[in-house]
Amino acid sequence: MQALNRELLSENVAVVSKISATDVTKVYSTKKSQFVALDRVSFHVDAHEFVSFVGPSGCGKSSLLRIVAGLETMTTGSLSISGLEIDGPGADRGMVFQSYTLFPWLSVRENIEFGLTLKGVPLFEKRAISDHFMALVGLHKFARSLPKELSGGMKQRVAIARALANNPEVLLMDEPFGALDPQTKNAMQELLLRIWEKEKTTVVFITHDIEEAIFLSQRVYVMQAHPGTIRKEIVIPQGLREVEGVRDSEAFLKLKKQVISLIGHHDADD
Repeated sequence: MQALNRELLSENVAVVSKISATDVTKVYSTKKSQFVALDRVSFHVDAHEFVSFVGPSGCGKSSLLRIVAGLETMTTGSLSISGLEIDGPGADRGMVFQSYTLFPWLSVRENIEFGLTLKGVPLFEKRAISDHFMALVGLHKFARSLPKELSGGMKQRVAIARALANNPEVLLMDEPFGALDPQTKNAMQELLLRIWEKEKTTVVFITHDIEEAIFLSQRVYVMQAHPGTIRKEIVIPQGLREVEGVRDSEAFLKLKKQVISLIGHHDADD
């Protein structure tokens, strides 16, 4: 029935956002006190959009993503995907974390095929899917390699391929490049954009890196902390990434300055 509902709702995508959140609040309680991590957060993400959330540590970015993933529950509010309320994890969402979360005893191919194996996908179909995504992330020559034989950037490419192999409606990414060196990080950002442009998957990306958020996204939600709220939505101009030396361009630096001002100068080097 849920699959039928999604099919019917997909015919009305102009009306229903892929992700819709209204007044999402998250309160963590202990025996002695309560902590408001998110306070009435509202946002939307349309189908095939790339949207980032950026903000200082403690603003609730990761908590928000885990709620969208169904890994945590909100205290109050409304949150839906394609018009259906989120009530737990689902195959419609794939997730990539900062830590690679690969199975160390499985090869690159086996890691990518893991979810497909659980679903009982026939071997020939699994191989075709894993071949496609290994080629997409440039790892077809490493199909038999174990994670310990890969660099950090290569491990994260496997994690992205594994998430996409399950054909999720939404790809949720929690600071996936935060542990990488600057050169590898920039290369992974370029790769992710190529994958997104090819696969058209809806992406929700969490980062504290202002440049990363501006470079990757179509829209950026700027958050503030204590409690976590959305301070402003910023629309990134179409074609900005096509500008030569985009990160040093006047338009890019103006956006970066705006986000820094919104977050606070103590995050200027993030």
